[in-house]
Amino acid sequence: MVSRKLKFAIFGNEYQSKKSVSVQKIFSLLAEEGGEIYIDRPFYDYLSNVQGMEVKASGVFEGYNFDVDYVVSLGGDGTFLRAASRVGAKETPILGINMGRLGFLADVLPSEIEGAIDGIFKGQFQIEKHSVIRIEAEGEPIEGCPYALNDIAVLKRDNASMISIRVCIDGEYLVTYQADGLIVSTPTGSTAYGLSNGGPIMVPQSDILCLTPVAPHSLNIRPIVINDKSVITLTVEARSHNFLAAIDGRSEKLLEGTKVTIRRAPYEVNIIKRLNQRYFSTLREKMMWGADTRE
Repeated sequence: MVSRKLKFAIFGNEYQSKKSVSVQKIFSLLAEEGGEIYIDRPFYDYLSNVQGMEVKASGVFEGYNFDVDYVVSLGGDGTFLRAASRVGAKETPILGINMGRLGFLADVLPSEIEGAIDGIFKGQFQIEKHSVIRIEAEGEPIEGCPYALNDIAVLKRDNASMISIRVCIDGEYLVTYQADGLIVSTPTGSTAYGLSNGGPIMVPQSDILCLTPVAPHSLNIRPIVINDKSVITLTVEARSHNFLAAIDGRSEKLLEGTKVTIRRAPYEVNIIKRLNQRYFSTLREKMMWGADTRE
């Protein structure tokens, strides 16, 4: 049992208007336990001005200006990824409450909210550490957050032609992909964009990365798994003379010929899991892993 007041930073999705009842329930549970609630400014404005909720909070924060014990993400996996990018090197544990669809990262269902919140105050939970990757572009600044919990992808910008992606691993030439793009996935992101392009599922804490081409021109090109201590360098040629770098879905435009480096970040994301929660059971449930759909 925690003897001091716990501080919580709340991040939410401003596009899920039908979930206001669950949001109010979470605020009430935290308040009943004596928790201090701090809310991300855009979400606070949405709840107050759009939903007309009377939000009782200890404070409202903007950007990275928060110092709390725990972060609560209210939404789907996209909301969770945005919260994780804001937490960054603080490594504050994050609880993901699913108000979206699949919810692989945000895996606490509305019906499980009370038990999850109670578990935090009683110290009855476990922390699962997830690796993060970083992108650097030689000669060009990355305007947004350069870190990704799921994946970093280089992608073509036009609909007509492929791009050429020259890849080196730790300085050694691997291959030149002729494709619509290339995805570098962490184990966390292996069930996201990489999986939809034929990449493997990788178990968290497996210390690996996967390179998965998007619509490769050659049929003998397959995904490849490497150690996450490796440094990946990419050089892209494109007919449009520029390309996109997608960092957990956030896009940056880069010029053709820019040397892109992807490596493991110096910190990890700490995800709160309930004591009875197991990865493979989540995999079977969320991905319908091994389900026989035949009648």
